[in-house]
Amino acid sequence: MSVHFQREIDHLKKQIVAVGSVVEERISGAITAVMKHDGTLARQIVEGDDEIDRMEIDVEEECLKILALHQPVAVDLRFVVAVLKINQDLERMADLASNIGRRAEYLADMPKTDIPVQLEKMSKQTQEMVKHCLDALVESNVTIAREVCIADDEVDQHNRQMHVLIQDQIRENPDDVERLLNLLSVSRHLERIADLATNVAEDIIYTVQGDIVRHGNRL
Repeated sequence: MSVHFQREIDHLKKQIVAVGSVVEERISGAITAVMKHDGTLARQIVEGDDEIDRMEIDVEEECLKILALHQPVAVDLRFVVAVLKINQDLERMADLASNIGRRAEYLADMPKTDIPVQLEKMSKQTQEMVKHCLDALVESNVTIAREVCIADDEVDQHNRQMHVLIQDQIRENPDDVERLLNLLSVSRHLERIADLATNVAEDIIYTVQGDIVRHGNRL
C-alpha cells in the first residue's frame, strides 16, 4: 500500500467518524427536546439537517475517488464499501433525528405532561447503541459491534410496549390523541435509528472479518 493511498484511507475514516459525531449530537439533542419540552432546541435540530447532507455528499465523493484512482482490494475494498453504506445510514439517522425534532416542536406547544417510562428507556438504549456503533467504528472492534446487534432486540421490545401503552391511553383519553400519536411517532423513529445503528455494526463486522452477518446471522 502506498503512503498516499494510506493517507487517503485515514482521511476517509476521519470523515466518516466526524459525520457520526455530528449525527450522535443531533440524536441526543432531539431526544432532549422531547424530554424537556424544548421547542427552541427542537427547531435547531430540524434546521441543522443541511449540514449532515453536505457531509454525506463529501464522504461519498471521497469513496468514489478512492475506488476510481486506487482500485483497492481485500480489506481496503471492504472498508470503502462499508463506509459508503455507513455514510447513508448515518444520514438517515440524522433525518430521523429531524423528524423527532418536529414531533418535539409540536409537543413543546402542548400542555406539559410526563413522558412514558418506556420511551425514556428506549431513548437511552438507542443513544447507547449509536454511541457504541461509532466506538466500534473508531476502534474496528467486532465485540462492541456484536453487542450493538444484540441490543436491538431490547429497543424493539420497548417499541412494542409503547404501541400497547399508546393504544390504551387513546382509548382512555380520546381528546389527547394528537399528543399521544406524536409520542408514538417518536418511538417509531427511535426504533428505526436503532435498526440503522445495527446496520452500521454489521458493516463493521464485515469490514474487519469479511463476514456478512445480515438477516439474523449475527453471531
